[in-house]
Amino acid sequence: MRPDIDEYFLKIASVVAERSTCLRHHVGAVAVRNKHILSTGYNGAAAGLKDCLELGCLRDELGIPSGTRHEICRGIHAEQNVIIQASLHGVSIDGSTLYCTHTPCILCAKMLVNARIKRFVTFGKYQDDSFKELFREAGIEIDIRQKPSSNITYLK
Repeated sequence: MRPDIDEYFLKIASVVAERSTCLRHHVGAVAVRNKHILSTGYNGAAAGLKDCLELGCLRDELGIPSGTRHEICRGIHAEQNVIIQASLHGVSIDGSTLYCTHTPCILCAKMLVNARIKRFVTFGKYQDDSFKELFREAGIEIDIRQKPSSNITYLK
């Protein structure tokens, strides 16, 4: 069965998440406009710096619950990296759909509002639901779907 376009890009976001260096959550994100990938991002330390795979998780060591005290983490969220990568390559994500493996934290939600995405599609849930009201106010459509199958269908 051929996946619909949302399932297709959610599967791609799931593959992007495999690059994550976070020990708590593997998150992947893909910005898409007109069925064209504009940018991808996953969560992990800033480029060229040591990550949690090498150093361990400071948040775990300090007993900090998920969804709180974001400033303690050395990682950059997948949604932030989508925006950063687009910017580095001179690509606007204005009017795009963001496919992400998790719902956004409030900090990422604010950034996505300013990046002017029009739609957010996900299948996973992050600890923080405060993004919903912000997205409603900004007119960003939220589409929470079932997790896509991890199977890849090949032609015979």
